[in-house]
Order: sequence, then C-alpha cells, then structure tokens
Amino acid sequence: MSQKFFAVISRMKYINRWALMRNTISENISEHSLETAFIAHALALIRNRRFRGKANAERAALLAMYHDATEIITGDLPTPVKYYNKEIRSVYGEIERNATEQLLGYLPDDLRDDYRDLFDTGKAGETDKELWPLVKAADKISALIKCLEERRMGNDDFQSAEKATLAAIHALNLPEAEVFLDEFIPAYSLTLDEQAR
Repeated sequence: MSQKFFAVISRMKYINRWALMRNTISENISEHSLETAFIAHALALIRNRRFRGKANAERAALLAMYHDATEIITGDLPTPVKYYNKEIRSVYGEIERNATEQLLGYLPDDLRDDYRDLFDTGKAGETDKELWPLVKAADKISALIKCLEERRMGNDDFQSAEKATLAAIHALNLPEAEVFLDEFIPAYSLTLDEQAR
C-alpha cells in the first residue's frame, strides 16, 4: 500500500506565511520550519553550554521541523485572527488536533506513535516539555528575522510586527533566547560582504 505522509509533508513548500502582509520575498512553512529547527538546535546548545542545561538539541531541531506541519491542512492562519479571542483559539486548537490525526493517518500503523510525539504538545513527555518552549522561542525568532529582512528591503509593513514579535520573545523569559538576540541577530543587518569578513 502506498503511504502518503511524506508526499503530503512535501507540500509544506506551497503554504505561504504572512498572508495579510505585503512581502518583498515570500516565505513558505518549509523554509520557516528549517530556519526554526536551526534556531531551536542553537537555543538548546546555548542552554547546555551557558546555563548548565541538559536539553536534547537534536530533538529540539526535530520538533521544530514538524511544528507547523498541520498547516498543510489548515493553512497558515494569521496571528491576529488565531489569537483574536479564546473561542477562536479553542476552535482552531480542535482544527489543529484533527489535522494532526489526518496527517498521522497517512503513516503506516507501526510508525504513527513515533510521529505523534512530534505533533502533540499536550501529551509530550518530560523531555519534550522542556524543549517546546525553546521551539516556541525559535519560531518567534524566525518571525523576527523575517521582519528584519523585510524592513531591510524597505518594507515598512513589517514595522509593527517586528516590535510585537520582539516583545513576545522577551516575554518568554528565556535566557537562551536573549543570548541569541544579543549575539546572533545583529548580523542579520549586515550585507553579504560584511558577513564574509
């Protein structure tokens, strides 16, 4: 029997983010998920090296790779809509759970439980519960990077999103995220020649 999971997952590249914003360069959830995985991995390593943590950096990257996969089915609901009120957030949560079950249904029976852990934050084990805040921070940092890139291209439509995203990152109170902001974000304002020096 032909299994559809990876064929469906490959469609992440067709789901664009920032639908309500004018984009200089479009960004899809596949690109965003890879960048989020890079950052989540780094945040876990920062936790381990600088704050004596024991975070599994590879697992953080894996969780980040799949963190938006349900959007293949749901689409990327804009943040102002998704968080408008508790009722919308609750209904959207149910839609995401249904999308998760649909995606898992595309896998062979013997692999479903292995992948369920990558989607279900509510049933995460202790190790993953420690990692999900890092993935959330990485997700927001990736969004901040998009805002910075758009503003660098002269697109002021992202100005308020940049401020709100930065405030949301600070509100997470994660020292690893603050380190990333201080040490890595400034390089995003450099030109390619400046980065190569």
